[in-house]
Amino acid sequence: MKKYILIALISFMFLGCSSKYPELPTVKSVDIEKYKGTWYEIARFEHFFEKGCKNVTATYEIKDDGDIKVINRCTMIETDKKKEATGTAYATDSTNSKLKVSFFRPFYGDYYILDLADDYSYALVGSPSRELLWILSRTKTISDEIKDRILSQLPKLGFDKDKFIWTIQEE
Repeated sequence: MKKYILIALISFMFLGCSSKYPELPTVKSVDIEKYKGTWYEIARFEHFFEKGCKNVTATYEIKDDGDIKVINRCTMIETDKKKEATGTAYATDSTNSKLKVSFFRPFYGDYYILDLADDYSYALVGSPSRELLWILSRTKTISDEIKDRILSQLPKLGFDKDKFIWTIQEE
């Protein structure tokens, strides 16, 4: 019985609440070949699977079937213990800007690419529920100019910039 309650709660987490917001605009298109590789997390909205993490990275690899292998890594702040989670993702349309990602199959969450530098040096990624949001970069830091540009977009997208946790990225 507990197993079914847990499944119901996880389903609600991924499916619930997204309809109370207007559709979340994404970038026009994403070249998955350019997007693949390692990204450093600059900031995130807190959630259970990264709670207490520093040195967070996400690595994307294209699998033989065209899906995307996702490897999230971090170091626990209090213990310095390393954590890793492997999942899978796929694009929901030809723009590649809206992905479905799963670390607990068969449950998939939405991963929308909301902003992306022309040179793929940074990305803003979120969910239509407005519960998940990340700033990602190819480097461990971003300039104040880019940070301010990203933060200025959040109110019109329906995100609260004050919910960001700024990720510790050690040298």
